[in-house]
Amino acid sequence: MMLSSKPLARGCVQRRAVKVSARAGITVRAGVTIPALPSHLASTFSNAAALKGKVALGNARMSRIVGRGAKAYKRIAPQMCGIIGIFKYEGNANVELYEGLLMLQHRGQDSAGMVTTDWSRFKEHKENGLVKDVFGKQDVMDSMKGHCGIAHVRYPTAGSSSAQEAQPFFVNSPLGIYLIHNGNLTNTDELRDLLNSSRSFFNRHLRTDSDSEVLLNILADEVHRAHQRCLQTTGCDPNQNKVNFLFEAGEMTMRLLKGAYSCLSLVKGVGLVAFRDPFGIRPLVIGKRSSPHGDEWCIASEDCAFGPIGFERVRDVLPGEMVIITEDGKLLSRQCSQGTPTPCIFEYIYLARPDSVLNGIPVYNFQLKLGTALANRIRAKGWDLDIVCPVPDGSRPAAIQIAAELGLPYREGLVKNRYVGRTFIMPDQRLREMSVRRKLNAMPAVFEGKSVLLIDDSIIVDMVRRAGAKRVYLASASPPVVYPNVYGVDMPSRKEFVANGLTIDQVCTVLKADGLIYQEVEDLICAGKELNPDIRDFDASCFNGCYVTGDIDEAYLQKLELSGRGANRRATQKVSLIGERALAATA
Repeated sequence: MMLSSKPLARGCVQRRAVKVSARAGITVRAGVTIPALPSHLASTFSNAAALKGKVALGNARMSRIVGRGAKAYKRIAPQMCGIIGIFKYEGNANVELYEGLLMLQHRGQDSAGMVTTDWSRFKEHKENGLVKDVFGKQDVMDSMKGHCGIAHVRYPTAGSSSAQEAQPFFVNSPLGIYLIHNGNLTNTDELRDLLNSSRSFFNRHLRTDSDSEVLLNILADEVHRAHQRCLQTTGCDPNQNKVNFLFEAGEMTMRLLKGAYSCLSLVKGVGLVAFRDPFGIRPLVIGKRSSPHGDEWCIASEDCAFGPIGFERVRDVLPGEMVIITEDGKLLSRQCSQGTPTPCIFEYIYLARPDSVLNGIPVYNFQLKLGTALANRIRAKGWDLDIVCPVPDGSRPAAIQIAAELGLPYREGLVKNRYVGRTFIMPDQRLREMSVRRKLNAMPAVFEGKSVLLIDDSIIVDMVRRAGAKRVYLASASPPVVYPNVYGVDMPSRKEFVANGLTIDQVCTVLKADGLIYQEVEDLICAGKELNPDIRDFDASCFNGCYVTGDIDEAYLQKLELSGRGANRRATQKVSLIGERALAATA
C-alpha cells in the first residue's frame, strides 16, 4: 500500500468549494453554517475567489518566495501550547496558576508567562524557559499579586524565540485586554492586512510575527466597534454594557478568524474571558470548586491541571462558545457561532496527558481502545512474538492492552532518564534523536534472544537489537503522519515524514525493523465516537489531508514548506511517524 500517493478527494488538501447565499447572508462550508462577515468588512473579504487568492498568496507573492527568494512572507508560527486561567475570591492566584502550569508543561517548554490582577492593576511576567525556572524565584512570585489570572506555556516553533513573543499579549485600548492562545490561525495574512488598513481602529501596530497578537488585535477592534454601535444607535451607557461588548466582539471575531483557537483573556471591567473556535479543534475545559464566598473557577487546556489545585471538571467550553467569569464571580456564556465539534484526533495520541478528559473522552480509555484495535491487526499478521515492550511513557496504555489481548508478557525493557528535556519538542530531528539516546537505555536482561513487539518507536530499534533482541517488530498506535498539522503543531514540511510517498514495506526497511504495522485512521475515529457519540467527526488532517476549516489548499502547504521554519528543515532528516509518537511520549 502506498501511504500518500493516492489523489486527494476534493475538500481535503484541495480547497473546499464555498457556496455563498446572497439572500440568506450566510456562507456554507462542508455542511457547516457560518455567519456572514460583518458589513464593515464585506468589501475586504468580498468573495470566496478573493479569499482563495489571498490564502494562495497569488502568483506574484509566490514568485517572490520561489523565484527570486527575496522578501518571502514569514510563516506564522504554529504552536502547541498550554493555557490556564483562575478566578478566586480571596488570596493570590499566582501559586495555583504556577501549579496548574506545571501540570501543562508537557504542552510546551520554550517559554512561560503569567498575568494576575485585582482588577485595579495587572502584574505580568514572562520569559523563555521551563515553568520552574521562569517562576522559581520568590521575588517574582511575590510580585504577582491578584486573585484572578491567566498563564501560558509555549512550544518552540518557527519565528522568533525571544521572550517578546511569549504570551500573554496586551493591548491597552479598549478597556485593557490580556490574551493567551492555543492553536494556529490559517488566515493570518488577511487579518494582518485588515489591521493595517483604514478599516481598523486604526492601523494597529503589531510588534511580533505571532498570530496570537493578530487575534488579540482583531478582538480589540471588534470591542471598539461594539462600543461605537452602542453610542450611535441606542445611546446606551457604555460603562453598563462592557460584558455585552465582549459577547458582540466574540461573535464578530469568530466570523473573521479561520483555523484553531482556544483563548483565555483578562479584560478590565469585564472579567476572565474564554472562547473556542467553532470546530473546537483545540481543547478547553472548565473546572469549579466551592468556597465560603461562592464558586471559584479554573479554565485550562486539560483538566489534568485541576486536581492538584482542588478544582473539579464541569464541562468543556463548547465550540463557538464564549464564557465570561465576571469580576464578581458570575459565570455567563453565549454561543457566538454555530459550533460543530470536530476536535483534533492528534491530541489523544500525541499531545494530551492520559489522565485528562477532553471533549468528554478520557484520553486513557481512548488509548486502551487503540490497543485493542491494534492487537487485532497484529494477530492477523501471525508474527512470532515473545514479549510486548512500550517506549515510556505515552505508549504504555496501548502496549498494556496489546499484551493482554495477545496473551503475551508485558515487559519494561527501556529505562528512562527523567532528567533529560522533552525530545518531541526539540527544534530538529537530529537533536531529537540525540536526546532520545541520552534519555532511554535498553536492558539486555529483558531483550536477550527475544522476539520483541515494540510499541512504538523507530529510533529505538537499533538500541534494542544491540541489547540482544533476536527480532524487533514495530506497532504504532498512530497512523502514519503524511500531512502537516496546520492547527497548532510544528510540522510544516512533508519532506520530513518517513512515510511520505513510501509503502509500508519500504518504511519498514527504512526503519530496519522485522515487521511494521500502523493503526488505521478508522480505528481512531471509531474509538472517539464510541467514547463520545455526540462527536460526529474528528480532524485527522495530518493523517488524511482533510482540513476541517476548509481553507487549506496545496498552495498553503507549499507556503509552509517554503517559508519560515519549513524552509530550514533538512529533507535527509526524516521524522519517523511511529518515532514521533514515542518521542512525544518521552516527556
